[in-house]
Amino acid sequence: MAVGPGTLPEFFPVAGVKLGVASAGIKKPGRKDVVVFELAPGSRVAGIFTRNQFCAAPVTVSRQHLARTAPRYLLVNTGNANAGTGERGRKDAIACCEALADNAGVSGDEVLPFSTGVIGEPLPVGKIVGALPEALANTAESRWAEAASGIMTTDTRPKGASCQVDLGGHTVTISGISKGAGMIRPNMATMLGFIATDARIAPDVLQALASELGEKSFNRITIDGDTSTNDACMLMASGQYSGPEITAESPELATLREALQQVYLDLAHAIVRDGEGATKFVTIDVSGAANQQEALDVAYTVAHSPLVKTALFASDPNWGRILAAVGRAGVPDLDLDALEIYLGDVCLVRQGGRADDYSEDRGQAVMDQEEITIAIDLKRGDIRETVWTCDFSHDYVTINAEYRT
Repeated sequence: MAVGPGTLPEFFPVAGVKLGVASAGIKKPGRKDVVVFELAPGSRVAGIFTRNQFCAAPVTVSRQHLARTAPRYLLVNTGNANAGTGERGRKDAIACCEALADNAGVSGDEVLPFSTGVIGEPLPVGKIVGALPEALANTAESRWAEAASGIMTTDTRPKGASCQVDLGGHTVTISGISKGAGMIRPNMATMLGFIATDARIAPDVLQALASELGEKSFNRITIDGDTSTNDACMLMASGQYSGPEITAESPELATLREALQQVYLDLAHAIVRDGEGATKFVTIDVSGAANQQEALDVAYTVAHSPLVKTALFASDPNWGRILAAVGRAGVPDLDLDALEIYLGDVCLVRQGGRADDYSEDRGQAVMDQEEITIAIDLKRGDIRETVWTCDFSHDYVTINAEYRT
């Protein structure tokens, strides 16, 4: 169950970025569950990672390797998170990096590992290592769609985005994939994102883009309020296009940022649309805030309210649940007579109570839609923040009750 058609786009190959896919049989025999990214020499990589203090071994190792050298390979496995596995988990992650490095003729530090799946179980190193020759043998710039399927766990469909943009007369390609459906409230969810471009981007600009764009996309989505141990979102720049290096002073930077931002948003929204058991895609738009934190506090309080989320699933215009969530968000000295709450274009709350022109029929017409916006104007300032979420259905409980079976 998911919201919207969810068809993969036509992927534009990114020069200097090859992908290989293989089956290690980690959780299900025959399933494609190992993905390798091969980056051309001179490529640059930046990223953001989970802020969960129980971060998984591959997160720790990836951070360390990224700080030491320019990565040439990314190794992704599904079916096992290698989280909550202590020192053994760290050694297992390194062992997989070393095995890939030996096969590819690079150093172990030039491999970044990523894992997703069940927490607390030892990584099946032998299975992953055994699948590496297959993955390396079939690498190609055209295998984005297969890779999108190869990184899935409880996802019901693969997720991808791709575009091309003109930068000063030079065509730049951007393609990306993501995975995630539950344990999603990124603080960088279980989510992974990989975005690549053939632009040549200065290292400081690349990291700034990875942080900025991730903050406004993957860090603004939530399924269930749980931050995973394994989150990572990586931005790769192969430098294979024919234009000059993009620096902080480059006039083309604004155009590149805008194109990258759309890819990031498409990938983040795809995770929400495929939230475990989701039937509604919900935008929580908070405006008129005095500062960013109170805007986000209100948005997440509404987005995480089980009563709001179950009302959304039932298509029940029970606006009192939204009002109650706003009221408990912790905003100091909130002027209840000033704020307004909307469901789509229907005003629910005005002057401290139900809007005079509200009717159940109008509220119901919005709630019956697959895509819904809840807009809250606090009337306290000019700060605006947007968070995307979904409803809670019976299937969410079933999926997570049976996750390990």
